[in-house]
Amino acid sequence: MIYVEAPEVCASFVVEKHPAIYLAGGISDCPGWQFEVARMLGETEYTVLNPCRVDFPMDDPHAAEQQIVWEYRHLRLADAILFWFPCETLCPITLYELGQWSATQKPLFVGVHPDYKRRRDVEIQMGLSRPNVEIVYSLRALADQVIAAFELVRGGWK
Repeated sequence: MIYVEAPEVCASFVVEKHPAIYLAGGISDCPGWQFEVARMLGETEYTVLNPCRVDFPMDDPHAAEQQIVWEYRHLRLADAILFWFPCETLCPITLYELGQWSATQKPLFVGVHPDYKRRRDVEIQMGLSRPNVEIVYSLRALADQVIAAFELVRGGWK
């Protein structure tokens, strides 16, 4: 696995050799679920794009814009997007991103914590926009789904 964490920039030649998966989901006031998923994908040949920084510079007035730009660019660079909706927050930006990317053909993997307050909304919206996407309810099931999909197409989603 190649691991790229914001604000590090992933070079496009890396993604050409190793399919990239973007870890979309709650960051603020959430546990570090991204690191757990990255660990689960550790033995794969993926490039994992993690927007969650270990140390976000809260004192830097430009940090938020840099973070949003990083996320925008890397969502587009990714071959597939993994979405996780934790129970700690409503994840308004993640909901926006899910809506945006569910209108495309990019492969999506969606997981929802069983106690996520808008779980039913995600289930209904995905059923309408991408009925082929199976929603799962644990990080382990989400990682397993990604690994299984990768194995099916042998080498990535391209």
